[in-house]
Amino acid sequence: MSVLISILITFLIVILVLYLIGMLPIDGRAKQIARIVVIIIGVVSLLRYLAVF
Repeated sequence: MSVLISILITFLIVILVLYLIGMLPIDGRAKQIARIVVIIIGVVSLLRYLAVF
């Protein structure tokens, strides 16, 4: 049950960070790079919780 809660919290944090990146007053290229980095970190975290790594 704790793995499910950890996955849910990680998913919510990734969505929140992506929303906050969208609110930043920076150019589109930097926003896209930041979004890609956050998504990659989120996927790696989810895979860690699923014991793939």
